[in-house]
Amino acid sequence: MEYKIPRGTFDILPADSAKWQQVMSAFRETAQAFGYAEITTPVFEQAELFERSSGESSDVVQKEMYRFQDRKGRWLALRPEGTAPVVRSYVENHLEAQGRLTKLYYIGPMFRYDRPQAGRYRQFYQYGAECIGSHHPYYDAEIIALQVAFLRKLGLQKIELEINSVGCPNCSKIYDEALENYFEPHKEELCGDCRTRLQTKPRRLLDCKVPSCKAIAKGAPVMTDYLDSDCREHFEQVKSYLDKMDISYKVNPRIVRGLDYYTHTAFEFLNPALGAQNAIGGGGRYDGLIAQIGGKDTPAVGIAGGFERLLLSLEQEGITVSRPYRPQAYLVLLGEAARESGIRLLGQLRLSGFSVQHDPEKDSFKAQLKAADSSQARFALIIGEDEVKAGTVTIKDLAAGTQMSLPIGGVAQFLALS
Repeated sequence: MEYKIPRGTFDILPADSAKWQQVMSAFRETAQAFGYAEITTPVFEQAELFERSSGESSDVVQKEMYRFQDRKGRWLALRPEGTAPVVRSYVENHLEAQGRLTKLYYIGPMFRYDRPQAGRYRQFYQYGAECIGSHHPYYDAEIIALQVAFLRKLGLQKIELEINSVGCPNCSKIYDEALENYFEPHKEELCGDCRTRLQTKPRRLLDCKVPSCKAIAKGAPVMTDYLDSDCREHFEQVKSYLDKMDISYKVNPRIVRGLDYYTHTAFEFLNPALGAQNAIGGGGRYDGLIAQIGGKDTPAVGIAGGFERLLLSLEQEGITVSRPYRPQAYLVLLGEAARESGIRLLGQLRLSGFSVQHDPEKDSFKAQLKAADSSQARFALIIGEDEVKAGTVTIKDLAAGTQMSLPIGGVAQFLALS
């Protein structure tokens, strides 16, 4: 039987691994520079966690979540997004006891049963950051600034930021009623999903990708016209902080986000050149989520993005983020006596943290030097009969073609200083 990878998944092959590691490292470095600490949660949780947080009527829960029972009949789900597990961990482990503000970031695989296409997979890799403990609009701007700094670190230039306010539960209720009144006369023209959304969560109609529904939604009321004074003031302050930070943005009053837990600020980072799947990151404030899953009433704001679309964007802009791996040295051994002392040296250097390659199946001097050149190592460490007798190593600079002799005990210091 021939085994093949499941649809909607992919292997990260060695040729691409360095690129992935570089991008992940860039996010880690950026998040840590902003004062965020890493958290890692399980890839599966109680299914109810996502049903409660994302909303039972959301597409994530209704159509996309990998939900299953374990042997004791408990319903579990592969995590479709990262915020709910982080919040669950925050509540369960009483992280609020560590201080008023908790700043966390994560990296890991997520799972959604979705139609695979460019930049959209059933297993995808997400990064995210959550700032828990403050309602201050500064932190809405800070979480956006973290993403901007990350994109700049990668060298991306063509990404656009769109922001909106989805209001609080009070003004959201009034807005939902306005949407119901607007869409009800068009009910028969809507797709089946949107007819259901009209009864459960009217604002989700604004996010439908069906052309006929999009055409109807163009004339729908916008959330910014229904914000109460507190929500309007919060949004104005977020924009003011972004202006002070020199972060460009466009207000898009039709951003609603696909999960139920968002309040106040919502935002998306877009790459228009990616086509229909052009969002490379997004997030917003979720002041009610922590209380919703059993914690104290605690405000929070966060962001998440997918590495796959980031890598597509980098490729599109012709940006190379990975540097090819190059060992520091390649060990060339000639004869049995050289093999004994050389392998001992190889072990010492590797255990000391140096990158040294060696191939015991290549015997001739010519074959080993050719392998050293192919490895792109900077130096060849050569030990033959003469070196064994003298207790030395010949070090050849493979780029310059020069060489020198050193006592075998001095090789580590030489590599450390080179």
